[in-house]
Amino acid sequence: MTARMDKRFADLKAEGRPALVTYFMAGDPDYDTSLAIMKALPEAGADVIELGMPFSDPMADGPAIQMAGQRALKSGQTLLKTLELAREFRKTDQTTPIVLMGYYNPIYVFGVEHFLDVAIDVGIDGLIVVDLPPEMDDELCIPARRRDINFIRLATPTTDDKRLPTVLQNTSGFVYYVSMNGITGSSMLDPSRVASAVQRIKSHTDLPICVGFGVKTAEHARLIGTSADGVVVGTAIVNQVANNLTADGKATADTVQAVVTLVRGLASGVRSARLAAAE
Repeated sequence: MTARMDKRFADLKAEGRPALVTYFMAGDPDYDTSLAIMKALPEAGADVIELGMPFSDPMADGPAIQMAGQRALKSGQTLLKTLELAREFRKTDQTTPIVLMGYYNPIYVFGVEHFLDVAIDVGIDGLIVVDLPPEMDDELCIPARRRDINFIRLATPTTDDKRLPTVLQNTSGFVYYVSMNGITGSSMLDPSRVASAVQRIKSHTDLPICVGFGVKTAEHARLIGTSADGVVVGTAIVNQVANNLTADGKATADTVQAVVTLVRGLASGVRSARLAAAE
């Protein structure tokens, strides 16, 4: 629902701070634990939730997210169960935007029209489908927009000014700027380069610009938040889950709380970002 996403970013702009966008893998390490993580995220400081759709061949993801997807699939997670996670979450939270992030194949197999009908029903606000370029907008992007679901596009350091208008044409909700080339979680980002990239993209669109890939700490979040409208954290959260499992990949008493602790730290970094920029 575009209204929920637009309201969240408008509220944050009025507050004078960037959004904290948190990614985790649905069903990792099991359905119940991932639901508990999802429910805990807003109170820990997450402003937007990216819900990963596990897929067997995640070509843009680094090892941490690939392994999270494998754990989820092994525990029986399906696209329908991922949608059900959102439905359960919405029983107690009607305000936090939810973005489904993943690949087109599971959606195609599920059936695009059926998928979008269920997505609306369970309270999904946006989609990030990393392997659907703008040239394939008729497949999913346009049908999603007709149903008032945001279609969020990725821009990268190699997306030049000639390509950018094509990328932005049917984008809504926010633009996800991938701050480095390569797979997720692969290296450290350069805040000064990010700032200039954000300004360049802003010259082409009024949409909020959220920056991800490489944000691991509260200090990273603060530095990126001084120029971006949102800071996306994924691999660090997925690693926090992985680091708090048993040897055979099962949840422990510490799994959910470990994620909460990390997200609270990241949220403090994001909340201090604009203050730091104003000094």
